Amino acid sequence: MKNSQLRRVAFAVPLLLITTLPGSARPSAARFDGAWSVVIFTDAGDCDRSYRYGLQIVGGQVLTNAQGVDMSGRVDSGGHVVVSLRSGGSAASGSGRLSGSTGFGHWQGVSGNSRCSGRWQAARGG
Repeated sequence: MKNSQLRRVAFAVPLLLITTLPGSARPSAARFDGAWSVVIFTDAGDCDRSYRYGLQIVGGQVLTNAQGVDMSGRVDSGGHVVVSLRSGGSAASGSGRLSGSTGFGHWQGVSGNSRCSGRWQAARGG
């Protein structure tokens, strides 16, 4: 099983969860810019119980220095987040909402025949 790939993808989900619905980011989406700390929790599947990752949001786009992870996503002006990512043969997606200095949502991922899903929480700051 490719747990490490799914873990990489799962960690990127929250990062991308800080992304948005289709459309361009409005200037007010910049209110979410800055450093965020994201914790993802696995509620179902054969993945580690939880992960914590740092990320940056700039101009409504999520940025990470994670190597080998291809992700996309945005945060819209209302704080709605939609994210997707790939790493090797693994993929994950998530959605949720940011409000002020916190956020929450759900994610799901797949690697080979393994599937995991859960929830995420985010807090502004390193």
